[in-house]
Amino acid sequence: MSSLPVSNLAPFVERASTLPAMPEVANTLIRSFSRDDLSLPEVAGLIGRDQVLAAKVLRLANSPRYAPRHDIASLKDAAATLGLRALRDLTLAACMSGAFPTVIGFDRLSFWRSTLALAAYTQPLARALGLDEDEAYLGGLVLRTGQILMLMTDPEHAVLAQYQASTIDSAIGVESRLFGCSHPEVTAALAHHWHFPTQLVMALTAASDPLATRPFSRMGAALRLASVITDCRELGVPVLDGLQLMQSALLEHLHLDLEWLEAHLPDHRLATAGVEALVH
Repeated sequence: MSSLPVSNLAPFVERASTLPAMPEVANTLIRSFSRDDLSLPEVAGLIGRDQVLAAKVLRLANSPRYAPRHDIASLKDAAATLGLRALRDLTLAACMSGAFPTVIGFDRLSFWRSTLALAAYTQPLARALGLDEDEAYLGGLVLRTGQILMLMTDPEHAVLAQYQASTIDSAIGVESRLFGCSHPEVTAALAHHWHFPTQLVMALTAASDPLATRPFSRMGAALRLASVITDCRELGVPVLDGLQLMQSALLEHLHLDLEWLEAHLPDHRLATAGVEALVH
């Protein structure tokens, strides 16, 4: 899964093994990416088996992120109003945000705000690169969760990494220096524990250094670029400037149409809307 020395990842792999299994509804939705026969009633029925999850999904469905024209009062209504992709995406977001315990020093609101944005930015990147948008969204949704495991395992160095990584696309380098590994690699260990698709686990690992990974992972590249875009948006830096500054070689390798990409990126406020409903 990774070319890193086992000793560098071992503490995080051990910590990942202590987390609960992913809810069955999330596993079923992940397995459904390749299904053409998945129906809205089936998804609504899966969600309805978990009352806590169902309540969170309804709060998200009524948030400004989806801007429904009327109050959504039932999962059936949510399915009919939002459609399959949006319902599956917000359900996965609800599952992931609830998968981690409360951690001292962890700003859940800020973290999941940036994570929702990152997941949203993976979708136009996936479209541009001919990748599966649902799998890309899931990858974006979990890419930075390795930072939570780092904070749970070694809070002193994790806080130091957060402090030092104050510029665009700097977190991975800072973490590699402090821990000998970075959050995408730690996330890959977590994704392996949760039995995510093998290709996605490999893509998460590759996001730490896409051009150095063999075989080259276009999904890993998309995840890294989505992370850079998120940093740019949060720091108020023009996206194309930030991408060219930090990942020019990767952009050249992918032959991305940057003007098309910029035109198809969602508004940052829209991408992060609903985070309050997600974390409460």
